[in-house]
Amino acid sequence: MALETVGRPSGRKPSKMQAFRIWDVNQKTFYLRNNQLVAGYLQGPNVNLEEKIDVVPIEPHALFLGIHGGKMCLSCVKSGDETRLQLEAVNITDLSKNRKQDKRFAFVRSDSGPTTSFESAACPGWFLCTAMEADQPVSLTNMPDEGVMVTKFYFQEDE
Repeated sequence: MALETVGRPSGRKPSKMQAFRIWDVNQKTFYLRNNQLVAGYLQGPNVNLEEKIDVVPIEPHALFLGIHGGKMCLSCVKSGDETRLQLEAVNITDLSKNRKQDKRFAFVRSDSGPTTSFESAACPGWFLCTAMEADQPVSLTNMPDEGVMVTKFYFQEDE
């Protein structure tokens, strides 16, 4: 799906937030468990636990990612030798591509056929990923081609 379906930013104001469904190539969807974003197989009544991803495009291939109506945002945080993904209580529509501190919330979207990968703008070379096992935290990896983590996602606008 081309970025044009998300909408382009107009001037300096972020585009309108839109909700997307996301699941990895192994069919694991995102959900919250103990305030942590995890990926697993949701069935039956649990399908209602699926988290929609809120998106605000900021450049042709860059965007902010959030959940809970854009009230929690995914960010890439580096401390020492550790790079990790975290959820921060920030309103996605308050973020700005012009503020340096907001760069940790930006992800670069790369489409490859039907799948999409998300690279951290603040930590180049680090990609949004899920573990091979179900019900593990969504995280970041700097080894997208090693096959130990899943970095390819299906990303579809929510109807």
